[in-house]
Amino acid sequence: MRIFYSDHHTLPLSSGHRFPADKYRILREKLIADVIVDEQFLSMSTAATDEQLLRIHTREYFESIVNGTIDPKAMRRIGFPWSTELVIRSRHSTGATIAAAQTALRENLGINLAGGTHHSFADCGEGYCVFNDVACAARELQVNYKIGQILVIDCDVHQGNGTASIFQQDSSVFTFSIHGAKNFPHHKEKSDLDIALDDGTEDDQYLAELDRGLEECFERCKPEFIFYLAGADPFYRDRFGKMKLTKAGLMKRDELVLSLCSRKNLPVAISMAGGYAPDLNDIAEIQSNTVRLALQYRPEAKSL
Repeated sequence: MRIFYSDHHTLPLSSGHRFPADKYRILREKLIADVIVDEQFLSMSTAATDEQLLRIHTREYFESIVNGTIDPKAMRRIGFPWSTELVIRSRHSTGATIAAAQTALRENLGINLAGGTHHSFADCGEGYCVFNDVACAARELQVNYKIGQILVIDCDVHQGNGTASIFQQDSSVFTFSIHGAKNFPHHKEKSDLDIALDDGTEDDQYLAELDRGLEECFERCKPEFIFYLAGADPFYRDRFGKMKLTKAGLMKRDELVLSLCSRKNLPVAISMAGGYAPDLNDIAEIQSNTVRLALQYRPEAKSL
């Protein structure tokens, strides 16, 4: 089974920038060092094509990013300085989620060691998100693999507002976001199911609400495929998270989601989404646990 990464495409950020871009490389190196994944199964991502990106994003926004003509105010909303490297990295991160989804169709599991760029709308980006990788991958599955309804389980601490907006009038993709009520983004979009939690939420309450939300998802939709955004930012030491989940609680969260996918024998593609702990090793540990549990709960591959 292939696991995809794009950290070989670096972002040219200033030393004081708040985005911890090195976390992706550290995660990949930890997976190898801890013998969670054999290096031979790690694959460099390929870039998302124009066609794949334009299924979701407006041509005006897409061309403004690719050509570097985006308005400076719109670029500040994204939070990165524009550069050719940013365009390349964003294409490859999206391509990694598309490849992970294609892998999951064959193997029941696909993993992108980055991605989860759920604040990207059809016509703009924000919150460190340029292109919406999960939305692009969902459309790829529907257009080229005839997948029916898709469920997005978004456990990043911030609401998946871009994904919710993109699919708001589209019943073929059911969006579920469990997030901080008072956290970014300040204006929330309407997902198919939103569970908004108070600052300081701890393990037990979070897990109970997540369990309730997952049950409601499967009462209201019949997915053929699942995208799981396994954000590390509900962690109590996260700079932006405002929640109080422990590493053990986050592992139980992953077990809850992944064991459910396994019992229902549904293919799942995982994106790592957010993580902003000051010690990047904390992020790598949380997300390497996600990968380890995903491999543990992966059901037998389907015969295609």
